[in-house]
Amino acid sequence: MTPQEIAKLPYRPNVGIMVMNADRKVFVAQRTDRFSDAWQMPQGGIDAGEDPQTAALRELEEETGITPDRVTLLAETKGWIPYDLPHDLVPKLWKGRFKGQEQKWFLVRFEGRDEDVNIETEHPEFSAWKWIEPAQVVDVIVPFKRDVYAAVLAEFREFL
Repeated sequence: MTPQEIAKLPYRPNVGIMVMNADRKVFVAQRTDRFSDAWQMPQGGIDAGEDPQTAALRELEEETGITPDRVTLLAETKGWIPYDLPHDLVPKLWKGRFKGQEQKWFLVRFEGRDEDVNIETEHPEFSAWKWIEPAQVVDVIVPFKRDVYAAVLAEFREFL
């Protein structure tokens, strides 16, 4: 695909979830696919007819095993935060229909125990997970998502 063709594509609606524990550390997990050292917070697509908050809680459980009763919603981003995929990835993801994603982010406080986290799900997306300081988050994220994560951290700063 040419850069001009990619530029005409829409963004895929998506949600992201920042999970914070009692020590105010943030959950990140290492992806099993494309990048060997790519950490991220849970995120995923919005199903037809689904509102973003419902999608966020569903994705959180699908990816981490953390059930909605183990979290308290603290905040959500005011708007949607877009990011563009590197051009070489566009034809490989989502059948080349999107240039990237626009995300609505939610901050939740984790009320459970580490034992409640289970990344060995039916369709695992992560190979490892850990809690890190908010100040470390941007440094461990794949480069093309760093601006999104910086914006999310800025918007949720008062809670972190």
